[in-house]
Amino acid sequence: MVCAAGLLPCSASAKRTALVKVEPVIHEAVRYVVPNDDGRRGYIEAWDIPNDKKLWELTIFTNRIDPTLEEDVQWDFIEKLSVRDGMLSVTSERGKAYQIDLKTKAITQSDSAQSPAAETASQLHEIPDDVQRAIANRSLVQKYNLSFRVKPFYLRGDFNGDGKIDVAVLVNQRATGKVGIAIIDGAANNVTILGAGVSIGNGGDDFEWMDSWQVYAKERARHAAGETGVSRLRGDALRVSKSEAASAFIYWNGKRYVWLQQGD
Repeated sequence: MVCAAGLLPCSASAKRTALVKVEPVIHEAVRYVVPNDDGRRGYIEAWDIPNDKKLWELTIFTNRIDPTLEEDVQWDFIEKLSVRDGMLSVTSERGKAYQIDLKTKAITQSDSAQSPAAETASQLHEIPDDVQRAIANRSLVQKYNLSFRVKPFYLRGDFNGDGKIDVAVLVNQRATGKVGIAIIDGAANNVTILGAGVSIGNGGDDFEWMDSWQVYAKERARHAAGETGVSRLRGDALRVSKSEAASAFIYWNGKRYVWLQQGD
């Protein structure tokens, strides 16, 4: 997280935000309820309405907990619940989508080719462990969601030149939907937000225009200083672009991340 003035990292200590209350759904005199009282798993209960009796309980998914990280920011709860044609649909906060056959209680995860939510879940499943740890940062998950509008949705590099690998990930600000980049420091685990409500250079506070990005290694700058206009980078830079239009470099100048415009 950063201060708006000067884009300097700010310390943040916050627990995860309050849970969204999921309304029960009713099908054939049975009420299906989401307790959302256990961060290590997402489960539902089925209650017989006439007798107000619990019929069964079913765990839909479980969450792998990394003991080296804050546990509460790794929790994933059920966010949406609906029923249609004898099938219960469940979606988690992280976009994992499931279908439950109410006759057999068989659970299937939605096909990624048909469900954007399942595609999101697939991308999360495939990322390396160090990136997973970075995006579980408590100051990041409180106000921002991951964005998958550009592939890859994360990049790695030594952006501040301290010899540690940092992670840059695309995010959107929950309150506004504005798109940006979160850079998680590999040494201190601090988070710097660029865009997503925090203005930087000509990029503004919303990177919705961006359709590609890449890491620009600091070694490359030593041989092609004219391409960036920076004779020597302290660390790797991010090059953000819009097709057939302008691009820019985002790099660490020793105090903060700054913007260097390339073209119009």
